[in-house]
Amino acid sequence: MKSFTVNGNSAQLRLDKFVKKAAPKLPQALLYKYIRTKRIKVNSKRAEISTRLKEGDTVDMYINDEFFEKTESEYDFTKASTKLDILYEDENILLLDKKAGVLCHPDDREYIDTLIGRVKRYLYEKGEYNPDNEASFVPSLVNRIDRNTGGIVIAAKNAESLRILNEKMKQRQLHKYYLCVVIGSPGKKSATLEGWLVKDESKNTVKVLKKEIYGAKSIKTKYRVLDSVGGLSLIEVELLTGRTHQIRAHMASIGCPLFGDGKYGRNESNKKFGGYKKQLLYSYKLQFDFTTDAGMLNYLNQKCFEVPDVWFKEEFYLNKLV
Repeated sequence: MKSFTVNGNSAQLRLDKFVKKAAPKLPQALLYKYIRTKRIKVNSKRAEISTRLKEGDTVDMYINDEFFEKTESEYDFTKASTKLDILYEDENILLLDKKAGVLCHPDDREYIDTLIGRVKRYLYEKGEYNPDNEASFVPSLVNRIDRNTGGIVIAAKNAESLRILNEKMKQRQLHKYYLCVVIGSPGKKSATLEGWLVKDESKNTVKVLKKEIYGAKSIKTKYRVLDSVGGLSLIEVELLTGRTHQIRAHMASIGCPLFGDGKYGRNESNKKFGGYKKQLLYSYKLQFDFTTDAGMLNYLNQKCFEVPDVWFKEEFYLNKLV
């Protein structure tokens, strides 16, 4: 007999899913039979296959030791790069400075060396994450940033932190600020742009409209011009809504496309100003502004984190971008 105590990461997991993790060699048919015949119990009592476990529950398994044996695993994430720029870390979260060119999650071109892969390797080598010991949770990213955009990405180390931060993100209690360089200068030094965004899935592009149509999503983009040099402007943007390509499309819609943006800008304009092939856009600041209880993460309230060195900011002021 083996006994397991349910931890916070396994809370709310179904009993059959928990057993499958704990005893990977136990055939599914036997798993269900052993639950029905009380060879697998929860808190010393019979339980249903669909029983949702709670933190602190005890799961007793009266089954042969051979079903608990685990073969040596080679995890893909151990092949990911060790390069990880950490702005902040505690027992619950990581704040990462993702560089342009790094994917947040795997796609059809890159599966191993992604930001989440690097996070898993980092925590695995620190001894804070072991896939064989975790019944359910794996380190997860709370937000994502496009491959060609750099900036702050939040990683959750446990299930409760992920749940809270996902909720706060939906409630707009996390404020994200971006720096970008645009061609030209907006008519107003600061403003909140509003409109409607329609996405073309086949082309992976969006269009900003002034009036609502079927399928369009409302967007709000707040900006502030910090300075203008040589036909370019350095702008701080706060996303009041978070839509696909929102900053790029919204700034282009007022005649100020991001420098280096070939999708929403014009290649001839980019070539005139130096020919950058990636948009100069960086998610450089994150503010936690909890207006409702954040449970175990209340200590983060009103804290602000900022990337100390956004590469194109200094070059802008030195007039080296042109």
